[in-house]
Amino acid sequence: MRCDCRRIAVACILSVLCGVAVAQSKAPAVPTVPGGLRVMESFEVGANVYVRALTVEPATRTLWVGTSTGVNEVDLASGKLRNTFTRDHGLANEYVFAVGIDHDGYKWFGTNAGGASRYRDGKWKTYFPMHGIADYWVYAFANDLRGNLWIGTWAGATRYELKTAKFTNYVKELVNEKVYGIAVDKAGSVWFGTEGGVSMFDGKAWKAWKHRDGLGAPNEAKLPASTKTGPDTRSRHDINVEAGGIATFNPNYVFSIHTAADGSVWAGTWGGGVARFDGKRWRNFTVKDGLAGNIVYAIAQDEQGVMWFGTENGVSRHDGKEWRSFRRQDGLLENNVYALAAEVGGNMWVGTKRGVARIAKR
Repeated sequence: MRCDCRRIAVACILSVLCGVAVAQSKAPAVPTVPGGLRVMESFEVGANVYVRALTVEPATRTLWVGTSTGVNEVDLASGKLRNTFTRDHGLANEYVFAVGIDHDGYKWFGTNAGGASRYRDGKWKTYFPMHGIADYWVYAFANDLRGNLWIGTWAGATRYELKTAKFTNYVKELVNEKVYGIAVDKAGSVWFGTEGGVSMFDGKAWKAWKHRDGLGAPNEAKLPASTKTGPDTRSRHDINVEAGGIATFNPNYVFSIHTAADGSVWAGTWGGGVARFDGKRWRNFTVKDGLAGNIVYAIAQDEQGVMWFGTENGVSRHDGKEWRSFRRQDGLLENNVYALAAEVGGNMWVGTKRGVARIAKR
């Protein structure tokens, strides 16, 4: 793994561990949007490195950053890098798609073809299908109300019971076996964003929704179906839309899912924008409404209840009435936003190719 350790700004904090560099810089001067929010600073992790997962651990004031070259542990109080983890430390594979924290404080890292690696207090353990999880490709984690950890994979969903260390896999119950997002609502129901729609398990019964049920906006622009979706080889993991790429449409493909404080459920689709479910029907939001882009990779909610959406064309903030978006010209490192994490105090962390940016009030 090769690392460029150049200083990138006048004010720079640089830490190097095991060949991986993280550089911090203040964002360029950009306009402040109404409400006083702006991109305040950014952390670079490498020119060709993708940030695929962000998780804030409030108890230790830690930002966990899952990248295509390993995991970074950042101290939120100082902004400094505490640790970087790679295979040399115990991570099964450096390409990390998901970071979760279970009720016992273990950190879980979902990897590309390396299963799920668990870490706490310097000790590592990795789980493969031979140990009980559904697949080697792991994309999502979520804790349910009973203390179980749910794991989303490319071959179904796995429920891990912390008390018994028992794994239970669900495949046929899902609308599609490729699970990219998991969320749990206030009633304890578990929601799954998959490559074929949304599934919900209330502990007894399963239910599913697809585009025909209202999930995802209509294809008004008559865009072609994406060649990166549907049956394909397992080497397909670098899902993104680069600058100048051809716009495509596959609204059944759900990248992200989030259960909001008001009881609604949000699903980010490929080309169909973001869909909100109120318990009865879906309502879709697209660029026509103010969303930055119609491919929604990530969803988060801040402590004020405001919704945030990471898209292929920046990150959008929606307070229920107004939309505000941030893009590269506003201080983001790139426009494809793959990960979001809200911090206590109002900060929103945004993961892209090249690194992480912090949006906050001046």
